Amino acid sequence: MNYPSFFDEAPRLTLYDPLSAFLGATADGLVEYSYLDAVKLAGHSCPTVAGAYLMTLQALRYLYQGGIPVRGDIDVTLGQDASEGVAGVMASVATLLTGAAGEGGFKGIAGRFERRDRLAFGAAIDGEIQFTRRDTGEGVIASLNSAAVPLHADARPLFQRVLGGEASPAEAQEFRRLWQDRVRQLLLDHADDPNVVLLTLVPGTASASAA
Repeated sequence: MNYPSFFDEAPRLTLYDPLSAFLGATADGLVEYSYLDAVKLAGHSCPTVAGAYLMTLQALRYLYQGGIPVRGDIDVTLGQDASEGVAGVMASVATLLTGAAGEGGFKGIAGRFERRDRLAFGAAIDGEIQFTRRDTGEGVIASLNSAAVPLHADARPLFQRVLGGEASPAEAQEFRRLWQDRVRQLLLDHADDPNVVLLTLVPGTASASAA
């Protein structure tokens, strides 16, 4: 697979998946996810995919404070309905990383390892995605300020030319470069930028300090 090299430089996330350990998919239950995994899931790389990836990473780091997050023990709630905007794309990335699924998710084994009904849409939250630990009840709301990393001025007219089938091969290549450069900036230059990924502790849950 030929893809931009910065995909491999993006932050990675390691989780403990008790189902993986139980069934022997991994010897120790530890599973590492990369941005490339999110790209393969979504089928493309864009600010929405990168943003959902970063929001999930930062939210889990906040909630687990240096510990290893437990996949399957996190509820995910989105403010938009599933059919609204890019909610479905963001949810799919969050599901990949957390294991939280809707009614079609894994039903569990003898009352353990259930993943279904842990993903919800259309909630009245002050942000884009809320992540809640099932063991402690602590929750955090994540939002993405993608405007802090604007699209290059040349990218939009090039996008229109490519979309309309009017672009030369060189113009199409330049559009792709500019598009992915914005994603690169999000993932490498602003991965830990509190002005890009904004985290807010859910009122009434246990307190925690941002990592």
